[in-house]
Amino acid sequence: MKVLVINGPNLNFLGIREKTIYGNQDFKYLLSLLSEKAEKENITIDTFQSNSEGAIIDRIQEAYFDGTQGIIINPGAFTHYSYAIRDALATMDMPKIEVHISNVHKREEFRHVSVTAPVCTGQIVGLGLSGYILAVDAIISML
Repeated sequence: MKVLVINGPNLNFLGIREKTIYGNQDFKYLLSLLSEKAEKENITIDTFQSNSEGAIIDRIQEAYFDGTQGIIINPGAFTHYSYAIRDALATMDMPKIEVHISNVHKREEFRHVSVTAPVCTGQIVGLGLSGYILAVDAIISML
């Protein structure tokens, strides 16, 4: 089984930016959590991070051809306005889980709307980095 985890803008700055919202653990720690989960479940988890909308779309499209069976995505700020990422996700006929580290529904009003969630199978918010692990479990159970 192959799962792709995509992280959008500024997620590479985990542990640096807004620690009261996103926590003290850095991006490298998140990658290690996912690596450990992949080993434990005997699956492949590919990770990708970009601050560029086009690069994220390119990676989603690449997943169509590379054997990916499920996508976990934290689109970051693109969540709220990237119809292009939304359309790329809509093309993918596989389980897709949107993850947000913070509870976006308790934050600024503009964060309450996700243009990408309607084309995803589900959404996990507010559970910190463990939301990614829960998303992996969800994809495994769907496949």
